[in-house]
Amino acid sequence: MSSSKKIRSIINYLIATLCGLVSAFFVFYTIRLLYVTRGLTAVRSGGQGTYIGAVVFPALAIVFGFVSWRLMKTVRKNKEIPTR
Repeated sequence: MSSSKKIRSIINYLIATLCGLVSAFFVFYTIRLLYVTRGLTAVRSGGQGTYIGAVVFPALAIVFGFVSWRLMKTVRKNKEIPTR
């Protein structure tokens, strides 16, 4: 594998890991939001941002998870297969 491909592969792997961690954070925060609001039944007055968070946090988790998955797939595809 050439040096530039190896560096690109490492960078893709690091970005994929970072996106995976961000996705895990938003999954955690979605679960926390639903737990704290008892499934969005106990929202304080003026807390309408909770409903926005209930839509945006899972969407961000899916987006970052998808980006992470695609980058990891790219890294695996670009690995050099040794020949005998």
